[in-house]
Amino acid sequence: MTDRSNRRTFLKTTAALAGATLPYWYTTTQNRALGYNLVNGQHVLGCIGTGDRWDGVGPQAMQHADCVAVCDVDKNHVEKGKAKALESAEKKGKTIDVAMYEDYRELLDRKDIDVVTIVTPDHWHSKIAIEAMRAGKDVYCEKPLTLTIHEGKQIRKVLQETKRVFQVGTQQRSEMGLRFLQAVAMIKDGRIGQVKKVICNIGGSTDSGTIPEAAVPSELNWEMWLGQAPLVAYRSSEQANSSNKRYPASRCHYEFRWWYEYSGGKMTDWGAHHVDIASWALGIDESGPLTVEGVAKHPCEFKNGMPTRDDCYNAAVSFDVTVMCPNDVEMHIVSESQDGNGILFEGTDGRFHVSRGSMKGKPAEDLKTNPVTEERLMQLYKGKKPGNHMANFFECIADRTDPISDVYSHHRAMTTCHLANIAIRLGRKLNWDSEKEMIVGDDEANQWLAREQRKGYEIDVTV
Repeated sequence: MTDRSNRRTFLKTTAALAGATLPYWYTTTQNRALGYNLVNGQHVLGCIGTGDRWDGVGPQAMQHADCVAVCDVDKNHVEKGKAKALESAEKKGKTIDVAMYEDYRELLDRKDIDVVTIVTPDHWHSKIAIEAMRAGKDVYCEKPLTLTIHEGKQIRKVLQETKRVFQVGTQQRSEMGLRFLQAVAMIKDGRIGQVKKVICNIGGSTDSGTIPEAAVPSELNWEMWLGQAPLVAYRSSEQANSSNKRYPASRCHYEFRWWYEYSGGKMTDWGAHHVDIASWALGIDESGPLTVEGVAKHPCEFKNGMPTRDDCYNAAVSFDVTVMCPNDVEMHIVSESQDGNGILFEGTDGRFHVSRGSMKGKPAEDLKTNPVTEERLMQLYKGKKPGNHMANFFECIADRTDPISDVYSHHRAMTTCHLANIAIRLGRKLNWDSEKEMIVGDDEANQWLAREQRKGYEIDVTV
């Protein structure tokens, strides 16, 4: 049975294609049954995680909802979040109270909040999302949704149980000039014939060099920031190499991406975008790969798949991963290629490259005289008009359908990314059974499908 068979049946496609989709503010009987009273069409929003990335996500959500609570383990972040929420309300001509929380559970306990955004470091996504769904909230969560394959299965189970609306923040499905959506249509419509190879260039991670221990900033609850990850010393240095000029090299804000304890490097950071689109185009977003193998360069020596140092970034700096997919299609996930960041599709009748800024190749040029129709794009977009990822989320809250970036397809795409990281860390080929969601004939590798979680921060879902 595929993931899609477990999804809520989408009944409004025909009406949507005729231009009859419900606006995001429409209050359906199903919404009223949740016990929330929408005032002037506005949902009540709580924002969990108000750091760097939230500066984009939060204001978008506040176009569709009134934010009454913000939460972050960094006092500076939460105060910034409150200021933005008050500013949004003022622009709407409203006066509202905005509560600040350090513990997300206090926000989830509020019965007046029906929608939450989760924009935390990756290792917190799954636990908060699961508890939010169980608290009756609809969820918008940034990518990558999971730290492990097992977490994806846990989220999927709770989503099926709670029937919440859940949008993953993979905006390439909706925005970027609709280039990626057009690319998916071109592949599915056979414009390059039978696909033989796909190359996802997602860039490499950063080598920091040694990062010394440092005092925990007074505004930061470091113990809670670590969550399920091991309790370790805080590290930060202005002198060590950082990937973002706004932040020092550290174990924390923004730079958490380059530590396997909290994320998966570029493999999950940008893989969540490009591998997702490639999987969607190839039709393996309901199944998965057959085999995964690759090579990588890490910033420090590894032993039995684990870094031997704890004072520097440890996610792969460079990599070349080969993923064999059904129908003899090769997917390559690489840190660099001659075409640059983006996705190259090669088929029996042509090839083209798509990125956030352009589409190149003859099949792309042919769009000038033979464009992908709006109707076709809407079919791919589950019957709704594409163009705004957050608006799609709130539109789906209204009619209780799956958003364009749903948990099921995202879990399958992230499975490929997680397997790629396991393969390069263990240094061997993995054979994957997508139906059982297990690595075949490798008990040691199967232990990597989940991770030990620190006491007090476990995710309580049995799958």
